[in-house]
Amino acid sequence: MNKTLSFATAAILFASPLSLVADKRTTVPATKGANLLEQTSQTFTQIAKKAMPATVFIKVQQQQQVAYEQQMPNDPFGDEFFRRFFGIPFGSPREQQREQPQMAGGSGFFVSADGYIVTNYHVVKDAGQITVVLNDGREFSATVSGTDPRTDLAVLKIEESNLPYLSFGSSDDLEIGEWVIAIGTPFALESSLTVGVVSAKGRQDLGITSLEDFIQTDAAINPGNSGGPLLDLHGDVVGVNTAIISRSGGYMGIGFSIPSRMAQHVIDQIINKGTVQRAYLGIILQGVDKDLAEALGLEKTEGVLVSEVLKDSPAAKGGLQQGDVILEYNKMPAKNVTRLRNEIAMMNPGQEIKLKVLRGNKPLQLAIGLGSQSEVEVVTTETIQKMGLEVETLTPELAGKLNLPSDLEGVVITKVKPGSPAQAAGLRPSYLITGIAANWNEPMRIKNSAEFSQALKEVGSRKHIILIVRHQNYQRYYTMKLG
Repeated sequence: MNKTLSFATAAILFASPLSLVADKRTTVPATKGANLLEQTSQTFTQIAKKAMPATVFIKVQQQQQVAYEQQMPNDPFGDEFFRRFFGIPFGSPREQQREQPQMAGGSGFFVSADGYIVTNYHVVKDAGQITVVLNDGREFSATVSGTDPRTDLAVLKIEESNLPYLSFGSSDDLEIGEWVIAIGTPFALESSLTVGVVSAKGRQDLGITSLEDFIQTDAAINPGNSGGPLLDLHGDVVGVNTAIISRSGGYMGIGFSIPSRMAQHVIDQIINKGTVQRAYLGIILQGVDKDLAEALGLEKTEGVLVSEVLKDSPAAKGGLQQGDVILEYNKMPAKNVTRLRNEIAMMNPGQEIKLKVLRGNKPLQLAIGLGSQSEVEVVTTETIQKMGLEVETLTPELAGKLNLPSDLEGVVITKVKPGSPAQAAGLRPSYLITGIAANWNEPMRIKNSAEFSQALKEVGSRKHIILIVRHQNYQRYYTMKLG
């Protein structure tokens, strides 16, 4: 009897928690969860109704050089056997070039009722003819109002009025985990909507563009989505979809969008001025790692080091010196080199930047009027980006660490980007660049980072760059193809 009671008691004890949970669940209305899902679904539906008519498909006809072989009738040397037998290469003058149209495409969206369209620069690059297909099937010829390769943005224009358009929201207010909606025309299909969340913000150093501050999302972005809008739950544009990470060419859960804060700054300038002007400070920056922080007497790894101040630059005129550590800009912490460079580039020429710097363990406040970044400086920045290098001036201290003679001059390679032309050429960190040339007969000696930048300007936009490099006790020429 006691055993029976004990078994019964145990059954009650074990069953009670489950029954309590069951009772608790039954107190929640079964329709509440469904109602929440239905409300979320209705939000997506309303955004689709608003955004899809404003999203367009962009057809681009590009002219591409293709080789074709010009042969005479009954020419025996046109036969592969005869060519191999007589040693006639297939790349001989018999092969000529002709223009053959290639079709490409992407997405875009209206930002005004009078026909201005935002898309990616890489969608319309080298376009011969651009056709915009609206969501209702109408087609219009488009012209390029302006482009900005550094952010991968472009603005097109069609001659039409009373068009549906989208407004920009605040990408700064986005939070990780927040719902976002991507709309585009993947694989040349009509406008498609995908939903996801913000996976991360401030993605940089991806090598996609020279100015990067991407929003990462898991909303499905596929080929053809480039240039389409990324929207928040209010239907406002918080990003311009631009790239995916994929091993197969399709969606793998990682997509990137240019934040609206950066995009709107560029787009407004293109529409209002026809070009993009960027602020210029004239400094070369270096990150502060743990060892450098200890050497400088910093309590923690913070700020960015000014490794070079360019001659006659706004920075030089404003009192900034080599060796200063920038801790804050406009009361914002200077966390890394890329972020500070981006923020300066997004300011306007003539605007004042307020810096808090550390000089000799003493804080100092500086207010510097920004200059305008010239096209030559943009080319130089993009050339270094294409090369995949980061360099700094060789100092006596650095020469001692690298066991180099104290009388050497040049710039030391501090970083080589994986997969870059620099890595392909065989360049490595700690190599010393002592000269640069456009051809074998015109070498230019390099003493510091400023001269390296100046030499790149003089080399211009040539497809090949020759670097004179010293490693250990040997000096070699390295050729990089950038075209």
